[in-house]
Amino acid sequence: MCDTIVAVPPATVDGAVWFGKNSDREPGEAQLVEHRPAKTYSAPTQLRCTHISIPQANHTFEVALSRPFWMWGAEMGTNERGVTIGNEAVFTKLPYAKEGLTGMDLLRLALERADTAREALTLITDLISLHGQGGRCGYRNTKFRYHNSFIIADPHEAWVLETADKYWVAEKVKGIRTISNVLTIGKEFDLISPDAYDFARSQGWCQSSSDFDFAKCFGDANRSNLSAGEIRRACTFQILNSKENGVSREDVFAALRDHNGLTPKQGWKIQMPCAHASWWPTRRSGQTTGSMVSRLTATGSAHYLTGTSSPCLSVYKPVLLGRDNKLGDPEKLFWQHEQLHRAVLGDYARRRAVFEAARVSLQADVLSGQEADAWTAHQQQIPAWTERVKRIARGRKSYSFFDRYWEEQDKLDQMFLARFAGESE
Repeated sequence: MCDTIVAVPPATVDGAVWFGKNSDREPGEAQLVEHRPAKTYSAPTQLRCTHISIPQANHTFEVALSRPFWMWGAEMGTNERGVTIGNEAVFTKLPYAKEGLTGMDLLRLALERADTAREALTLITDLISLHGQGGRCGYRNTKFRYHNSFIIADPHEAWVLETADKYWVAEKVKGIRTISNVLTIGKEFDLISPDAYDFARSQGWCQSSSDFDFAKCFGDANRSNLSAGEIRRACTFQILNSKENGVSREDVFAALRDHNGLTPKQGWKIQMPCAHASWWPTRRSGQTTGSMVSRLTATGSAHYLTGTSSPCLSVYKPVLLGRDNKLGDPEKLFWQHEQLHRAVLGDYARRRAVFEAARVSLQADVLSGQEADAWTAHQQQIPAWTERVKRIARGRKSYSFFDRYWEEQDKLDQMFLARFAGESE
């Protein structure tokens, strides 16, 4: 499960396009930040994606990615042209193929190959037509499969693209747009696959073009409801839409760190944009394992990524395209922060409070440019924050299913947690 948001002028305070995404996956599924250079291939070659191989392009752009460690594809990222994309799992009435390109593969392929948001949209829909979308999308849950929606932005515009197998529909963004694991494009759209309407009518999902609604025709209402996508989508939209002077960087950060009035233990569905997994089957893949915010302009773009789970406890750090980035060891950063995150969950409000001032101060220094080596600085502070948390006695405790669930996760991830426990640069 995920949440992706975008705001385009005149809905932004500074005239930039603002993009953000929380990537929600299984708790132990480390998500790694990578910076990859442009590359030219002198001879035709095959590219191995997560499950299938396709022809490689002659040239690929420089990209920054946030990628589940076991996948070729990425959950979110950007390229040297400012094309920036986040994808969402969506649940439809059509079967999920056993093999094909995952949504994460489609996202990375578009970033490596597309000059503009519009070109990325065309590239994704062409790839779906040629190779199909499908294959395992879960880490430990190997049966987890889904179709995909995307927010695709560049410095000039943004699009929402929603798919159901090979069928798709797209809407150009005006103002503020948020998506979260449900099909959202109904009767109003700007582009659509040529055969979507005819197929929907052949299935009896609509009677004529006047009652054709892509989301209602193709969406799986039951699974979409269980995903709580509409709840989270409404939450992030309300946060951004409430800004009378336009959306700013701080507003995008706030939307992605928001808990929708809940604590991590509350709820049987994923109702919080900043998600924390739980024992309910509907929340087991609901851990925000990475977060990204981008400011896109024609004169240059800025990108901020956590490289960790739980943005509410983390620090957004810059990744600059066209320059060297000192990202350190992305796997080490993820697992050191995960030690902190899991320690805080035992008594969230009290334990977060013991290092919150230090976290806020570091975030301010990073954003103001006072902390030049932000990735190292963050990683160096995490062990000290974790020790502070562990020294706080837990308040009165009643053992819960939530606690047992996280104990089980610790056992599953014991090798990784032990490997990086207490290490610093």
